[in-house]
Amino acid sequence: MSEGRPAHTLAGRLRARLVGAASWLACRLPEPPLLALADLAGRVWYRLAPERRVRARRNLTRVCRWLADHDMGTAAARLAARDGRALNRLVRDAFRFSARYYVQLARAPIVDAAYLERWFDIEDEAAVDAALHDPRGALFVSLHLSWFELAAVYAAARTGRPTVVPSETIDDPELQDYLVRTRRRLGLELVELSGAKRVLTDALRNGQAVGLLGDRDITGGGIQVELFGAPAPLAAGPALLAMETGVTPHVFGVWRDASGVYHGRAEAVPFPAEGSRRERVTRYLEAEARAFERHIAAAPEQWLAVFHPIWPDLERAR
Repeated sequence: MSEGRPAHTLAGRLRARLVGAASWLACRLPEPPLLALADLAGRVWYRLAPERRVRARRNLTRVCRWLADHDMGTAAARLAARDGRALNRLVRDAFRFSARYYVQLARAPIVDAAYLERWFDIEDEAAVDAALHDPRGALFVSLHLSWFELAAVYAAARTGRPTVVPSETIDDPELQDYLVRTRRRLGLELVELSGAKRVLTDALRNGQAVGLLGDRDITGGGIQVELFGAPAPLAAGPALLAMETGVTPHVFGVWRDASGVYHGRAEAVPFPAEGSRRERVTRYLEAEARAFERHIAAAPEQWLAVFHPIWPDLERAR
């Protein structure tokens, strides 16, 4: 057992095996009935989780009103800005897509080059591939939008090298080991947050692709910038990594349309060249937030972060 990690237990081994068995079964069943089951689970979850429902409604209210004010987003999102029933439908859809996300994770082992070719549509694919093959490395900043891991899987498939991704370590060591093994088969190299900075810096200097999630301040060391019209702390890691290595970050968003096709879009967000360290980091995060807004506008109900604290003022009001 690694120092500081919880001990392996029989219950933990059983849980990991059950998760593995569920994934094996999900990979061999057709997707439509699995998604129908996920939709049913999402509707039940919506009714049984009042606190989660209230937070999602509060967060989506802010998103939809901002989108409507700026003439952005889907028709459903703009309608939800002024119609309570439409907002409730959007919240229910958020629960559905959250449940679907776990089905997608279970089916992750089926993702190969043929799957990506059929189900993953990249806008401006040539520009993305150019970034991936930059000898200085590729730094992609994703957000918790739809099946966000697809961006890292795509990067690994196109480069033939693992995409290095920092990840929280869960308290269940057997399940953690299972996640590491399965993600490694997809071409992802998970690294613990505690030592991620050095590993990520070395990976970029070796010309590898690095994927970060930037829309939630998980570690508590974020910097507040305006997001959808109100201050929100964003993780400073992408900015610090860009400043350290000189690599231009690309914000990458993924969302799924009604036909089942996933769409991916990357947007370069250059790191500012002038100003103090704090000023440059803040200006970068402000530009990153604008990119987040544009990505989320495509499918706000698929932004999984709405179930978590985003804006301190909304949490204080709660």
